[in-house]
Amino acid sequence: MDADRTQSTTAPGNLLTGGAGSSGPPSAETTTLAWNPAENGQPAPRLGEDCWFLSGPTASGKSALAIPLARRLNAEIVSVDSMAVYRGLDVGTAKPTAAQRDAVPHHVVDVIPAAEPYSVAQWLEDASRAVADCRSRGRGILFVGGTPLYLRALRDGLAPLPPANPDLRHRLGEEAAACGPEVLHERLMGIDPASAARIHPRDAKRIIRALEVAETSGRPLSQAFAPAAHPLFESRLMIVDLPRAVLYDRIDRRVERMFAAGLIEETRAALAAPGGIGPTARQAAGYAEAIDLIESRVDLADAIRRTQQRTRQLAKRQLTWLRSFSSATWIAS
Repeated sequence: MDADRTQSTTAPGNLLTGGAGSSGPPSAETTTLAWNPAENGQPAPRLGEDCWFLSGPTASGKSALAIPLARRLNAEIVSVDSMAVYRGLDVGTAKPTAAQRDAVPHHVVDVIPAAEPYSVAQWLEDASRAVADCRSRGRGILFVGGTPLYLRALRDGLAPLPPANPDLRHRLGEEAAACGPEVLHERLMGIDPASAARIHPRDAKRIIRALEVAETSGRPLSQAFAPAAHPLFESRLMIVDLPRAVLYDRIDRRVERMFAAGLIEETRAALAAPGGIGPTARQAAGYAEAIDLIESRVDLADAIRRTQQRTRQLAKRQLTWLRSFSSATWIAS
């Protein structure tokens, strides 16, 4: 068997209660490393038998499950959350609490100011460093989070993309400013529906990049990922499962708690910081609505309702992608 396709034979069951396969990951010296998916693009962390993956939709209870699971695996946690990277955005991102971070070290959390953009390529670099750090101390790695873009990049790596086209980017930017990014989003839906489905209609920067890639390369951005059969990833992927009604109720209650716990005040503080909240961070459900509330475009009830609706839509997209893993282990929260 090819060394880069080594498959784990350890079942993911009984990790919290003991039993076969529950003694934790092998040491860094004995671990068989699996694959580095992107040979020519941005490399993903080199995965191996010391890696496990816990995912699920937002508000499903991943963080609470991750702590005992990481302890059982003698592992540290690498966040797979595109919003947890921002410092100062805590309430609206439902980051792990201080107690949870004290209990188990967390990586790729609070790495940049809210004003800065952050890409999946940057996350791969940060995650790779975190994995190396864990291995240097003989610890396993538990990837925890529900950002499909990051999970896909972790599994497949990133294929090389065409360089920026300044003239095209400027033209699309002017069009977005004049007509609104929603117009470009509709165009993207016709060219690359997969990318359009995961990009918010107001996220002009990402819409423009997706259109730029399609026009420059002749291929949609969604094909930048080269799907490959990575049996270790899927066999060690655990997905938190809840009935849809229960999940949506959790989402609604979480959003209400966020606003009650100071989301508006946190947003004001972040806006007042140098650079404010950048275009990437402000697309997170909750912050865009809080900004609209602060700027008197909506009232509190409408901000809460819109945030709940956007968060439920996010959970639906996450579940749609996660259901593609037929060999993953689905667990009740």
